[in-house]
Amino acid sequence: MNELIDTIEKKNGHKNGHNGTATQAEVEDLGDNHIGTSLETPMREDAFALNDEEKMEQIEGHFRQIMEIMGLDLNDDSLNGTPKRVAKMYVKEIFSGLNPENKPRVALFDNKYQYNQMLVEKDITLFSFCEHHFVPIIGRAHVAYISNGKVVGLSKINRIVQYFAKRPQVQERLTKQIAEELKSLLNTKDIAVVIEAEHLCVAARGVEDVNSKTVTVEYCGKFEEDSVRKEFLSHVRG
Repeated sequence: MNELIDTIEKKNGHKNGHNGTATQAEVEDLGDNHIGTSLETPMREDAFALNDEEKMEQIEGHFRQIMEIMGLDLNDDSLNGTPKRVAKMYVKEIFSGLNPENKPRVALFDNKYQYNQMLVEKDITLFSFCEHHFVPIIGRAHVAYISNGKVVGLSKINRIVQYFAKRPQVQERLTKQIAEELKSLLNTKDIAVVIEAEHLCVAARGVEDVNSKTVTVEYCGKFEEDSVRKEFLSHVRG
């Protein structure tokens, strides 16, 4: 909460005099405006002091409390296993991208075909979670690169997208994280990433708009040139 207050104060340019408590309106304002703090996903220094099993045990207990506070009967056969299932889902599945040990192992190969045009991997299925409300972001990623002498297996591009998606995210950060990882991995600046996604924080709550989509882009190197960018977009749209 203190970090939230600091962000509000920096955004407003002064102290608001809330005595350490943000108003509900300010909390909503931060979430609805996709406030992001950095390129890196915000993590504490002791983020991995607990192993996966210990994390799941604690999450199970806390989620059980949440369900009880909401008035749910955990003695019901349908509900009594839910805290354990949620804990496993959080740690092993939908937020597994928080753990660097789960980062894809990627092998590079020489570009023996001397293929020097763009390679486009489009319509990569993307599931992530909004870090402001912890509800799904569902969409597609389109990724392209121009080889600088090395190439990567196509499935590895999908795995890189999924790795960074499997954490609480802001779509703008996710787009840049994918691009920066590919630039570093392939040793090339010639990278393009486009993500188009639906946010359930928009569709299922708040304004409840089920038709809108969010598009974010990151063009680097040659993709900043109009002709190259237009070619890439023609492949994506086609």
